[in-house]
Amino acid sequence: MMVVAVMAEALHLLSRYGQRPFGVKWFVAAGREQAENEYVRSRTRFAVAPIAILTVFMACALPAARALAQSGSTQFTPKPKPVPPPEARVDINHATLDELAKIPGLTPSWAGRIVRFRPYRTKQDLVEHGVLPSDVYDRIKDSIIAHRGEQ
Repeated sequence: MMVVAVMAEALHLLSRYGQRPFGVKWFVAAGREQAENEYVRSRTRFAVAPIAILTVFMACALPAARALAQSGSTQFTPKPKPVPPPEARVDINHATLDELAKIPGLTPSWAGRIVRFRPYRTKQDLVEHGVLPSDVYDRIKDSIIAHRGEQ
């Protein structure tokens, strides 16, 4: 885009003031025919500009398009988080506030709500009873379990 803007500015200076900025000599040399009126001359000069700009753009874009096409087959896949074994899960009915706060993705305030609204039949009760929002539940669901009896 910067190349297009610079060339457009150079053409503007050339057509308005008759000055030739540095590096424009090759760009407008093809439009230097003799003509009876200025319209035909300027039309010929600017007929070269879109072709030159398109050529420069295509020369720059072609390698990028090839690289993108080759790398398109490798999609980003997020790594699944490790699931703790069942014996390492925290029981939401019997865990202390400190034990619940150590669960990754659970803040102390959410842990306090879990303690306050006990007991739970299943861990899904946290969402069904409005104790936790679903996004927090989705973060911690693999780290918790709900046992009903004494342990």
